[in-house]
Amino acid sequence: MQVIDRRRVRSSFHARAGDYDRHAVVQKRVLERFTPLLPAGSGIARVLDIGSGTGVLLQQLADRYPMARLTGLDLAPGMAMTARERLAGNDRVDFVTADAEALPLGDACLDLVVSTSTMQWLESLEQAFDEVRRVLRPGGRFCFALFGEQTLFELRASYRAAVAAVGRGAVDRTQRFSSMADVSSALSATGFTRESLVSELEIEIHPDVAHLVRAIRNIGAGNAVQAPGRGLAERRVMLAMMDHYQREYAVEGAIPATYEVIYGVARIGE
Repeated sequence: MQVIDRRRVRSSFHARAGDYDRHAVVQKRVLERFTPLLPAGSGIARVLDIGSGTGVLLQQLADRYPMARLTGLDLAPGMAMTARERLAGNDRVDFVTADAEALPLGDACLDLVVSTSTMQWLESLEQAFDEVRRVLRPGGRFCFALFGEQTLFELRASYRAAVAAVGRGAVDRTQRFSSMADVSSALSATGFTRESLVSELEIEIHPDVAHLVRAIRNIGAGNAVQAPGRGLAERRVMLAMMDHYQREYAVEGAIPATYEVIYGVARIGE
């Protein structure tokens, strides 16, 4: 099992909070596709947004559920600070800096839990889903969108090829993303009834690989897998990776970057 460096995730997103909205192109598309999946407002009194980031979805939730109490949870303090500024003056919204795999909330206290573009950063999807189930009331719903196993397959394949080419001293740092089967299994294992689960692809076009790498880093989404070794070998891997990516995937002077997005809606029994 890969080990996610949570401190690196926290510090990366904390540092990029101020610029996140300007660079999060795919994440904005995900949000547009996600919001129609949300349930109607009737009976929704308490809502949790896991990985609330800069508060864009929280703002939409506040408008959609005008009588509900909302909580935004994020691992990165900078994100929570930006979200507070966005929702300043709204006394129905609380913020907490915490881990999605250990929610600081009581049992059966929520009607709806949402999460977008966040749960790919967790070590255990099943643990996170179990925490969501724990805090939901009977009949509560869980709506989510996370990046699946085909995400950045071009970049990850090129990186692995570069590691093999460089050889000694090179370390495979590619992150494994969950498959549809992984997500379905985690829902079943934690007692959810699945209402819908679909996978869709989003394609970004970049002028070159360096531009893609900068775009990823600009939103704090650098690789978070713990692995030893850096220095000269790592620099050689990066150069070889860029060469492989450009050679294998470039089309008409540009390169594609694929994102698989898994959208799900699940509930717990009455």
